[in-house]
Amino acid sequence: MLDRRECAKAAFWVIALGVPLVSASQSEEQVRRVGFLSGGPRPADGAVPAPLRNALDSASGADGRRIVYEGRWSQGHPEQLPGLAAELIALKVDAIVTVGGPPAGVVKQTTKVVPLVVINAGDVVETGLVASLAHPGGNITGIDDPAAVLSAKRLEFVKELVPRAQQVAVLWNASDSAMTLRFHAIEKAAPVLGVTIDPLPVREPDDFAVALAAMNKTRPDAVMMITDALTILNRQRVIDYAAMQRIPAVYEYAAEVRAGGLLSYGADAAENMALAADYVYRIIKGAKPADLPVAQPKRYHLTINMSTARSLGLVIPASLLIRADEVIP
Repeated sequence: MLDRRECAKAAFWVIALGVPLVSASQSEEQVRRVGFLSGGPRPADGAVPAPLRNALDSASGADGRRIVYEGRWSQGHPEQLPGLAAELIALKVDAIVTVGGPPAGVVKQTTKVVPLVVINAGDVVETGLVASLAHPGGNITGIDDPAAVLSAKRLEFVKELVPRAQQVAVLWNASDSAMTLRFHAIEKAAPVLGVTIDPLPVREPDDFAVALAAMNKTRPDAVMMITDALTILNRQRVIDYAAMQRIPAVYEYAAEVRAGGLLSYGADAAENMALAADYVYRIIKGAKPADLPVAQPKRYHLTINMSTARSLGLVIPASLLIRADEVIP
């Protein structure tokens, strides 16, 4: 056992060498655990999205906090979401970030205590996730995804691309209430633009073959695909079909256009993740979700794939090219 003189000498060298005297309990207080739950595919590296980690690590690092991430992905199997949510809560996470409507709804049903920050969950007021944008209430806040405005705008882009278009097929996950709201918004906007909507609901991967076969019979002038975990997992089937059948297709996010789609209009995924990171950081510092108004995406991005347009024999109007945020050669 060290006597007082030896203890004093050890303390001197610890201070001289710049080693902080931090107890185990103090060290633990500087670690925060953040859960991440998505209905989409698990990334190859099994890591929580980099834009979320980078933004949150940067903010929390300045305060001397370290973030430990716990990611869970249901990979298109919504029945797995309750178990995955329970796993995160059992790990005593300080907050959970969800991507998609079903994961957000499951976490809301599972806990009224753990703070929840939602992304890509659709219109959060219409789906009942929050009481209002200004005063979300409960343990939930995040980023809104106003379905009506965006869905109508995407249909307008269809008409700019194909002015003669009269019949537009819409493919969406009918099991997701937020995506069904988007579909109804398209239906509502269609008569104003002189368009008839051909509904193609899907609920599981096998339904895509049925939906694509239906398009073979009706031969729509254009296709719109509403994006959620199910359609993301099967997006290449739709993109390849549209290319093979030479049907112009409009999507919601740039990733689908980079994968070969024609055009997309929607929020930037990385920017939404950074917004979510800011909310998590504020919650870690003591803010309550109920006091954090739901944010709107900073802006919406128009992305066009010129190679796909050429393969379709389609000339992109100058009015669209001028407004494009990203043009893929």
